Amino acid sequence: MTQAVSNARHVAFDLLADVLDRRRLLDEATTANTAFSALDSRDRAFVRRLVATTLRRLGQVDAILATFVTKSPPKAIRHLLRLGATQLLFLETPPHAAIATSVELSRVLKLDGLSGLINAVLRRIDRDGRAMVAAQDAARLDIPGWMYESWEGYYGAGTAHAVASACLEEAPLDLTVAADPASWAGRLDARLLPTGSLRRHGGDVTALDGFAEGGWWVQDAAAALPARLLGDVAGREIADLCAAPGGKTLQLAAAGARVTAVDLSRKRLERVRENLGRQRLSAEVVAADVASWQPERLFDAVLLDAPCSATGTLRRHPDGLHLKSAPEVTKLAGVQARLLRAAAALVRPGGTLVYCVCSLQPEESEPQIATLLSEGAPFVREPVRPEEVGGLDELITPQGDLRTLPCHLAELGGLDAFYACRLRRSA
Repeated sequence: MTQAVSNARHVAFDLLADVLDRRRLLDEATTANTAFSALDSRDRAFVRRLVATTLRRLGQVDAILATFVTKSPPKAIRHLLRLGATQLLFLETPPHAAIATSVELSRVLKLDGLSGLINAVLRRIDRDGRAMVAAQDAARLDIPGWMYESWEGYYGAGTAHAVASACLEEAPLDLTVAADPASWAGRLDARLLPTGSLRRHGGDVTALDGFAEGGWWVQDAAAALPARLLGDVAGREIADLCAAPGGKTLQLAAAGARVTAVDLSRKRLERVRENLGRQRLSAEVVAADVASWQPERLFDAVLLDAPCSATGTLRRHPDGLHLKSAPEVTKLAGVQARLLRAAAALVRPGGTLVYCVCSLQPEESEPQIATLLSEGAPFVREPVRPEEVGGLDELITPQGDLRTLPCHLAELGGLDAFYACRLRRSA
């Protein structure tokens, strides 16, 4: 075993503890971890995959560990066992490597007295664990009960199980191009999806053709749809609210809109500016609280990508399985209602308002629109048409709103979950 591999697993241990013990977002933890940054690209990819898979499959892993460990071990030992079991059961790491490195790491962490336990448990998992995985209902074990039950009550049992199962798969790499997607598909060895996005599986983004010249940007195929609901935006005044990290701002600017990108976080707006610069696009960038922002003019269209629970992005951010809670969703729903009222006030008569969230939670979607309209806001729904979403009728709700689910386009790798509603202000 090389020192680099040992370091990689030590970093994975630290990141897992950051998420589960210190309740830190995985992206924030990796950014702050200098040892992670010091690894070479191959080891960074391994660490990221190991930690993400452990978080994604934690319910299954813990159920198996409970069979072999009758007493609750210290947190450090539990994390070591989780990482070792994940390698054996889900990453196809050679058993000798997964077990030996776990035992060695226990010694590095000065847990020598328990290295025998780690060795024995992982050997039993190597022998019996795969058969146990085959008998598990992964969707019910890995998705928190409150989350799964909310999906089941809203989408029905069959769809909820399909959604949960899809959330446990790694998401592919989706790209939005400024122009000529068919040509870029060939250059990037990517598949052109019906919705217009490009899809690849893996690869170092910065090394791909066109990254430096700004021909495209990373954006899930579902996340690219709400901005397209605004139609032809060339020359129109558009406010992109809660805009960071800026994917929708880039879409609108590339389509010729005069965009004002607004976000509360100055730090996150720096990323918007960086992305605009790389794409050689321009937009007005404003640091402000959308709920109280009072510009001097109204807009032809307003896109509100409201802060939400982000349960629709669990494929990419499995830490959300362990960091989200039902009370947080309730709190966020209140924030969304306030922001939606503020956004509605910024739309000129005859203009368009699109509200969207990357969430699977019911209270963050249709009820927000129902409340706005029941309060007398001068808007009417403008239903989404199939041709606006690549002809995929299944992405449109009976009310005419956009609703993508992780199990949609399953044969092509699925989608993030997004809800969007388009409203037209009365003239």
